[in-house]
Amino acid sequence: MTELNIPKVSIITVTYNAGAMLEKTLDSIQKQQYGNKETIVVDGKSTDNSLAIIQHYADQGTVTQWSSEPDKGIYDAMNKGVSRCSGQWVIFMNAGDTFATDDVLHQVFSNKWDAADIVYGDVVKDNHVKAAPAHYRLYHRMLFCHQCVFVRRQCLVDIPFDIHHRLSADYKFFIQQYQQGARFQYINMPIAIFDTTGVSNSKRSSGLFDNIKVVCETIPFPQRIKFVARLAVPYIMCRLKGK
Repeated sequence: MTELNIPKVSIITVTYNAGAMLEKTLDSIQKQQYGNKETIVVDGKSTDNSLAIIQHYADQGTVTQWSSEPDKGIYDAMNKGVSRCSGQWVIFMNAGDTFATDDVLHQVFSNKWDAADIVYGDVVKDNHVKAAPAHYRLYHRMLFCHQCVFVRRQCLVDIPFDIHHRLSADYKFFIQQYQQGARFQYINMPIAIFDTTGVSNSKRSSGLFDNIKVVCETIPFPQRIKFVARLAVPYIMCRLKGK
């Protein structure tokens, strides 16, 4: 595809008091060799050097638009980003996340993906590529990282992230998309490098408990019982270990 007909990709970056990690993310976005992208930064009213970093990348043209105001958590900020973006496809690269290579967008959108609503790939974690499953299915946890997923903007407009879930709203979102017939497409390539210092890793037991709540809200019997049982054991172990 030529520059004239490649789809517009919106990269949404959510951040709060994470200056060094934010700079790493914006530098990665700046290096993406793709001619039709926009970057929206949603800052939660940071008090560190984040605003200076955002302004620097805005002056260079990497950040298309940004805001800095209090929010109700990560997923509220992600919803705000969706409301402000204009791309056909959306990916969330929050502070600390980076693309796996400088040509990820070019590689992914060398295909038009006319028969897909959600395109997902692999993640790099601890210098190793962790492959996502080739077919999406209902499961008791996320099957891929949100940093490795491109979603049609309309899907995110039709079903916003449920901000009542502080840690697992993305898990609920993909279940809801699947149940409503969204078309998932796996692409066999690493999309992003996973930031292991993120909130989902530092609050492991809380994340598992939120997954249990999502399962109870979205998965019918008898599958619900099986999923809750699979989550209960690691949840209890994490609580015992203080994680």
